[in-house]
Order: sequence, then C-alpha cells, then structure tokens
Amino acid sequence: MRRLPGPGTDRGRLLLILALAAAVTVFTATVPLLRDWFDLRVYYGTVDSWVHDGGRVYDYRVPGTPYGFTYPPFAAVVMLPMALVGLHTAIAAALLLNLTALTVAVRILTGPGWRRHGWYGVALAACALALFEPLRDTLSFGQVNLLLLALVLTDCSLLATGRTRWAGIGIGLAAAVKLTPALFIGLLLVAGRRRAAAVATGVAVAATGCAALAAPDASRFYWTHALWDTTRVGRLDYVSNQSLQGVLARLGVESRPVWGALVLLVLCCWAWRSRRAVAARNWPAAFALTGLTACLVSPITWVHHLVWLLPSFAVLVRAGHPRVAGALYAVLCSSVVWLWFDDASGVDGFLGGNLYTWITLGLLLRLPVGQLPQRRRPKSHSTRATEPPPSTAAPVTTAASDQPGPCPGAATVSETVTAAAATGVACGPGLGRARSASSEPTGSTRPAAPNPQSSSSRASS
Repeated sequence: MRRLPGPGTDRGRLLLILALAAAVTVFTATVPLLRDWFDLRVYYGTVDSWVHDGGRVYDYRVPGTPYGFTYPPFAAVVMLPMALVGLHTAIAAALLLNLTALTVAVRILTGPGWRRHGWYGVALAACALALFEPLRDTLSFGQVNLLLLALVLTDCSLLATGRTRWAGIGIGLAAAVKLTPALFIGLLLVAGRRRAAAVATGVAVAATGCAALAAPDASRFYWTHALWDTTRVGRLDYVSNQSLQGVLARLGVESRPVWGALVLLVLCCWAWRSRRAVAARNWPAAFALTGLTACLVSPITWVHHLVWLLPSFAVLVRAGHPRVAGALYAVLCSSVVWLWFDDASGVDGFLGGNLYTWITLGLLLRLPVGQLPQRRRPKSHSTRATEPPPSTAAPVTTAASDQPGPCPGAATVSETVTAAAATGVACGPGLGRARSASSEPTGSTRPAAPNPQSSSSRASS
C-alpha cells in the first residue's frame, strides 16, 4: 500500500487534518459563497413565479438582472417541489443533494479501494475535493452538475459490472434536464450497446413528453424559440467559457464553419478513442472521454461544468499516472484562468486564459484507454509444481474474455486528490492577481452583461 504524505502518527495526522479542514472551511465560507447561490435563485424564482404568480417559465428574470431559466422544461418540472418551501430551505436541500451526489460519484469512481487508505485518506480527499474549482463553484452557485454526473456514472457502473438491464436510465434523465449529457447516448451507440441507447433515448423522450403535458406553453416556446435563440447564450468570449467556442471567441474568430470543423474533428477523435476504450472493457475511460468531449464541443462550458473532468483524473491514477493527475488537478484548483479576466489577448492570454480548455483537450488526446493493469497475485512455485492436471471428466474453465469484470476505474479518486497535495504544484484560490467574487453567475465584479453568463443561461450548456 502506498504511504500517504503526512505525519506518521495518528495524532499528528489528526492535527494536520484539522488544520487543513479549518483552512478549507475559511476559504469556502468566504470566497465561493459570495456567489450567493445565484443559479439556485434562478431556479427557485422561476418555479415560484410559475406556480404562485401564474408567470411563464421562460419570462422570469432575477430582479435587477437579465438572467432567467433556459434549461429544458423537464428541469423546471423536476424543480417544482421548491415552490412548496422557502428559499433558505431550498438552498439547504440543494446543498444536501449535491453532497449526496458527490458521495455517489466518488464511491463509483473509487470502488472499494478507498477503504485501504482509512480515515486519513478519506479526510485528505475531502479537503482536496473542496478546493477543486469546478466543484466549489457548482456548490456555491447551487448548480445541478453533480446530480447529472452521479446519474451518468451510475450507468457507467452498471455497464462495467455487467448489470445492463437498467443501463441508460441515468443518462436519459440527465439528457432531459440538460442537453449536453445526450452525448453519452452517442457513446452507447459507438460502443454497440443499442439496448442501453434505446433505454436512454426512451427515458429522455418520455421525460420531455411529461414536461410537455405539464407545461405545454413552456415546452412549445423552448423547442421552437428559446433553444435556437443565440442571444440567450451570453458572452462567448468570457474567460469562464472554457470550450472550443470560447477559445475562438477570445481570438475574435466568429466563423461558424471554423467552429463546426473543430467540433467535428473532436467528435471523430472521441469516437475513435472511445471505441478503443470499450474494446478494452475500460468503461470508466470511455465515460471520461465523453465527459471531456461534451465540455469541448458545447458552445458554453463555464468553469463549474468541468466537474466532468473528475472521472479522467480517476482513470489517470488507476493507469499509474498519479503525479500527472495530481498536477493537472492542482491547476484546476488554482483559478489561474481568472488572471486573464480583463484581457485574454496576446500569447499569454491565448495559453493562460484558455488553460482549462488545453487540459481538457490534452486529456481527450492522451487519457489511457487500454486494458488497465490488474493486481498481481502472488504465485507459489511449489504449489504450481505439484498441483495435479485437470480431470478430463471435469475440465477446468476460466473466465471467458467476453464476460464483464469489475469496473477498471476503481480505486482512484482518493489517490487522485491526495496526489494533488504531493506534486508540489500550487493549489489554492488564485495565483498572481487576486479576483474578487460576487453574486453574479460568473463571480466577477464587472457589471452584468446584457446576456446571461451563468450555466443556467443556456439549456445545452
């Protein structure tokens, strides 16, 4: 078992964990929470106006801002219970749901391997996860990213362990709430899992149909107008948009054909590498590649959407690259892209202002997708030399190669997040110039732009 960094005694480890927890608590209670649960306020205000005031779903705007609800109608239907409680209760419930979803996601990614690190490893992992910028922004905005990630990873677990009867339900529900997870249906098709793809598609269509029955006017408006209204997207060149479209916008390239060509190239790369991963029975890698690709090809990928990179770090550690995973993870804790908040021009702006995009692209191209190494079993040569040959009456059978095995991406996240502490890479709320947070969706102090900047400002984001 690899020794985790830190003191050698339980008392020393406890003191270290308490000190780290205190530092993380102070940071998360002062910087991210200044975002004031903005996206959750959009959801709550939309549902409250719809139910109690007879308002229309896509007409609501947060008072004093241009930001409103632009997810598919099914998302509004799912959020209807918020109309029965107060705002503070809704915030508490959202935080609890997000933490539960995070626990589910981490449990799926680590498998039973987390137990070998004990309480100390779990505590280190919790502190490191709390510093991960996409994660802390998801929590402080009251976003739904973690819930969707948990739904999708549940299907990954089902496919990796051979329990395919219910596979596809999680992906279908996630795609009905936001359009981006629909790319995972494409993964099922690329992998030849037609039944799971049909289940996912059926669930998404059924959920959308239920929303159409519950809110026919909202559904008609969304699918005929809101979805295609590009003015609702927001500023594509904003530094928080870490997608290919964001890179082009910051370069001043507005050509749709150029963006379309890049998206097609990325999708081809994704399909090729995903097929290799599935052929090697490496479902965690295939799902990780799909999450990376969704972030790249979506027109808007705000920083908090990058929680979809967590499975990639798990795959890296499992494949024997914990230092690489730790270094990349630390960069994504640093908020470094905000150094180019005001000006992303020049070579430094191109490289630094798009750094999260480059990490996502690099992972798509270089993430290990082959058969992951299995644990070696000790061999007893004396036993091997004396064991009798198999009886012809009862031939020895071995596990068939086409039978599903354990999830190859297990035992990873706890190592990934602790590796970040051992790499020596700076990991914190910012490097160089400090940025101040606010209650705006982007956490900036700049006056509200005429178009929404929050991930809630685009249904497909």
